[in-house]
Amino acid sequence: MNTRVTDTMRSMRKAPRQRRSQVMVDVILQAAARVLAKNGWSKFNTNEVARIAGVSIGSLYQYFPNKLALAEAIRQQHLDAILQVLAAATIEEGELIKRIERLVDGVIAVHLINPSLHRVLLDEVPLSERSAHEDFEQRYAQFYRQFVEQNLQADAFRTSIAAKVLASAVEGVVHDASRRNELDSNELKQELQKLIHAYLESKQGDKIATPE
Repeated sequence: MNTRVTDTMRSMRKAPRQRRSQVMVDVILQAAARVLAKNGWSKFNTNEVARIAGVSIGSLYQYFPNKLALAEAIRQQHLDAILQVLAAATIEEGELIKRIERLVDGVIAVHLINPSLHRVLLDEVPLSERSAHEDFEQRYAQFYRQFVEQNLQADAFRTSIAAKVLASAVEGVVHDASRRNELDSNELKQELQKLIHAYLESKQGDKIATPE
């Protein structure tokens, strides 16, 4: 079970400015992802990451003060990939079922990039405070609101509620499937698509009382 730690314990020391520094940081993060996925959080350490990356421990510490900062940077890459998928899913092309397929296929594909790594991030690495990903949380919520708005004629209140339910449903199903190593199941993907489609279709006739 992962726990929460303060944001200051997981921040990069500085962002790479020059091209060579950016390349080195990318190499370090690639090595860190490999080590974290293979060894898990308890055996994850900066010395092995530096060795695998082919850099000195001093070079690693220029940017990452500890293993939490490395894990947080890896988590941020995953979150950025999710936002890219959601942006593509909100492009208004095709009928509803095609948009839903694009959303589900994209989200699952992101989580299949490195399933072992994702399971460690989910269940072992200490959680960030929500404020650490405030920009992600806002954009994540906005994408789902936009997706619902495109496919549901409703007022702002109903749209907001439906977007939260939809986001929670997709996230819950995908994360649970990741933990069970079932993300590559076509049956699961099809059932998730049906769930989203049925939910949005059912909301078309709903009348939810808005607060006065």
